[in-house]
Amino acid sequence: MPTTKRAEPDACSLLDADHRNVKKLFKAYEDLTRSKAASASQQKRELANEICAELTVHAQIEEEIFYPALRGAFKETDLIDEAAVEHASAKDLIAQIEAAADVDDMFDAKVTVLGEYIDHHVKEERNEIFVKARAARGLDLVTMRETLAARKEELMGELQGETA
Repeated sequence: MPTTKRAEPDACSLLDADHRNVKKLFKAYEDLTRSKAASASQQKRELANEICAELTVHAQIEEEIFYPALRGAFKETDLIDEAAVEHASAKDLIAQIEAAADVDDMFDAKVTVLGEYIDHHVKEERNEIFVKARAARGLDLVTMRETLAARKEELMGELQGETA
């Protein structure tokens, strides 16, 4: 009986799952900004911390594993250069969010702008970088997915150890 073979999950699939997860976190944060509940401020801080942790780990695995592999496989690396600049901007906002003493309107604005940066970054990765990565010769994106997942698990464990 013939079956249709689905493509194996690859590095791009893992990274895109991260993108979808963080998008949900930003949406939850946005919902909280409309809440008048007394606990909203504490919930926003916790959600912002989770967003920052997820993005920090995601950026690190891309920078350590994914982007270097793409640099070796792509003739033109301008998209990777742009992604690196986008990461630097996101890291700056993450640092500001993590250092903020108060959850106020400026805090909300920083989280909102971070979400906008990430939306832009995700669109470029999905529509350009992932397409080129999947078409590139010599890239084993399935094996790379395993490497990314292992490194992500390691980094998340380190972060959770720091907050425990």
